Amino acid sequence: MTRWGTPVMHRPQELVTSYDDELRSLVADMVATMYAADGVGLAACQIGVDRAVFVFDCPDASGERTVGVVCNPELTLPEGKDRQLDVAEEGCLSFPGAFVDCARPDHASVTGTGLDGAPVTFAGDGLLARCLQHETDHTVGTVFGDRVPTKQRKKLQKIHDKAAEEFPPEWPT
Repeated sequence: MTRWGTPVMHRPQELVTSYDDELRSLVADMVATMYAADGVGLAACQIGVDRAVFVFDCPDASGERTVGVVCNPELTLPEGKDRQLDVAEEGCLSFPGAFVDCARPDHASVTGTGLDGAPVTFAGDGLLARCLQHETDHTVGTVFGDRVPTKQRKKLQKIHDKAAEEFPPEWPT
């Protein structure tokens, strides 16, 4: 698992332009890694690959699971009176063992392309909304620690450091 601080985690990712066996192999590896790490989403940069694609298997607020792949995601969030923030614990597989509260809009929609290049759209609330925002952020070089106040970021680092032995560099294996 590529960790925060690695350059690929902090820059916009290259767009997916070829929908081929290489992409299918990458996505299969990402899905396997996500499940091995007990995650609900994973972006290519989290396994060291500079490509704007993420995978997810995540429930919404009602518990209904949505599974998908999004290449070249574009995020749409509610605005104005429709925008309500949800403050909840958030973590990242690239900063394992650490969780802090992070405010995000309570609904999100992502458009992009699937494995075959056809348009896809996913939308939801609850953890699914958080996941769609978190993973899209990875494709533009943002980690969720960038979205929390300095005090929360320091707390996040302390929690991560305390859990470091549980998550060695080769985690998940």
